[in-house]
Amino acid sequence: MLEKIPQKIDIKEKFEKHYKNMLGNDYDEFMEYSLSYIRKAIRVNTLKVSVEELKKRLEKNWKLTPIPWCKEGFWIEYRNEKRFDIGNLLEHHLGYIYIQEAASMIPPVVLQPEKNETILDMCSAPGSKATQISALMENTGLLVCNDVKGDRLKALGINLQKAGCTNTVITLMPGERINMEFDRILVDAPCSGMGTIRKSLKTLKMWNMNLVERLTRTQKYLIDSAFRNLKKDGVLVYSTCTLEPLENEGIVSFLLEKYDNAKLEEIKLPIKRQIPISSFKEKQFHPDVKKCLRIHPNDNDTEGFFVARIRKD
Repeated sequence: MLEKIPQKIDIKEKFEKHYKNMLGNDYDEFMEYSLSYIRKAIRVNTLKVSVEELKKRLEKNWKLTPIPWCKEGFWIEYRNEKRFDIGNLLEHHLGYIYIQEAASMIPPVVLQPEKNETILDMCSAPGSKATQISALMENTGLLVCNDVKGDRLKALGINLQKAGCTNTVITLMPGERINMEFDRILVDAPCSGMGTIRKSLKTLKMWNMNLVERLTRTQKYLIDSAFRNLKKDGVLVYSTCTLEPLENEGIVSFLLEKYDNAKLEEIKLPIKRQIPISSFKEKQFHPDVKKCLRIHPNDNDTEGFFVARIRKD
């Protein structure tokens, strides 16, 4: 059952018009979920503990509901009363669990990291997806964790250390300046965050199309650089936590139109999803964007998220 966020929010007229046009009859349900508290979720860090052992440690006091698309992920509720201080759990301090929103677990799952590969997490801080990728690699190979902002590297370093990730190096540079070949690359791009309203109401206040259009320039640089640094037959995953077509289908379309050997692949996960958006403001996107994964908060009671899996043919 949804629990409404009590804070009153004034919805911008332009936002309402834009999203009603984009979502149609789903707009009211989208706003109902976006203005409700989000379910707490954790991911088991298999570098330190098995899923079964972690369940034994917590299930006496906590109800753990499996997240269908991530076998290490669980929604978590206290059994006896309302309690949300998951960060105070001993298992969190020991690095046995990572507090991570359920939809945020999708990009590393779609990336499908393998042991002994060389992988880049281009926009890595604060490290939720990097620690997940490292665990999926079983601490083998090399995972380069990059970010453009130095003040974000502290949290990244702490989280990697707490999780016991030993196959990682941290770099500080704009993503478009990276020049190295990788087997797989994750670009979890900076975005307008319109899928995360229920976690941060300020994203709703900050929304404007000028911001969206500025971000698309950065996103194009990042995805283009990532594709150029990808080995032949390598895999690139592009993801955002926004619903804006220009930042999602529009960016993937840009890459597919620029490179003939960029091939979009189907994402097969047990998850409710939306039909990707094929055009926006008279701009027709590449027909293959229908293979992207677009989820809204009201689909699975999560954040909104967008994920695309691209192979270098």
